[in-house]
Amino acid sequence: MARPLARVLTLLELLQSGGIRTVPELADRLDVDERTVRRYAQQLIDLDVPVESVRGRYGGYRLAPGYRMPPLMLSDDEALAVLLGLVAGIRSGLTAATDTAYETATAKIRRVLPERLRRRLDAVLGSLAFADPPGRAAAAPEPAVLLPMADAVHHHRPVSIRYTAGDGRRSERTLHPYGVVAHSGRWYVTAADLSSGEDRTFRLDRITGVRTLPGSFEPPAGLDPARRVLTALATAPYRHEVTLRIQGTAEQVHTALPSGVAVVTELPAPEGAGPGAGAWCRAELRVESLDWLPAVLASTDRPFVIERPHELRVLVEAFAERLADSARRGPS
Repeated sequence: MARPLARVLTLLELLQSGGIRTVPELADRLDVDERTVRRYAQQLIDLDVPVESVRGRYGGYRLAPGYRMPPLMLSDDEALAVLLGLVAGIRSGLTAATDTAYETATAKIRRVLPERLRRRLDAVLGSLAFADPPGRAAAAPEPAVLLPMADAVHHHRPVSIRYTAGDGRRSERTLHPYGVVAHSGRWYVTAADLSSGEDRTFRLDRITGVRTLPGSFEPPAGLDPARRVLTALATAPYRHEVTLRIQGTAEQVHTALPSGVAVVTELPAPEGAGPGAGAWCRAELRVESLDWLPAVLASTDRPFVIERPHELRVLVEAFAERLADSARRGPS
């Protein structure tokens, strides 16, 4: 339940939005009785906030016309939402703001925040990594998870979490978190899982009850959290393991098979190959279904060899037959 002071500030924010707010409406929004609403309004008046009482059938409370509020008052959740919104806007292209505009807007918000909240948000901004190209932004996770996790990443502190796996199993784990990464609409933390003794990747939306533990740890040298998350996603256990050889550079192959889908390795040129032979890559994927791969491979417009599995070769042949049959059909 929110503290009385928080509700008083919420009342002030509701009145700041303009117009007359009825007492029953305010009581419903604040989850209190009407008598408490009147008491909160009086507390604002005692703080020299010009709250006016409007009598009549449609009466209630409003702020005096022309009253200007202090520059900014944000809760933890609101401050996080604003700053992540700035980051998302820049990356997604939804705003034409320059890097300078982003920096100045962030600085103005930080100046009016309490020191405690400012330090926590600085930890978040300093701990984020993005594995998506610009133009795609992930929805922000719960602040109760992101704020302490980012703080632990920033200060190299261990954390205890409660985690719900994809199959519904719940567990408590102790982590050394290395980085927080946004990818493909989701947020992840890459960490050393002390419960299993392995490096793991966890989805933030499946984490609850983050608790910072005493002590500190030293992260591995040369750590790239975004790369770790992409590799973990591409090598996760799935129903089918696919290995392909595709003509082209790693960058060219990744246009069809992004890092979060496939691990792509450039192959050495065979002995005696001429300068015009072209580069080849090996792509390794783990997927639940093979049905989507024939169309993707066709869209690359590059020679490829299916090393495994045999089922994919059958699907590609059937896909090619359907394309050939459609090409042979004349206009009706």
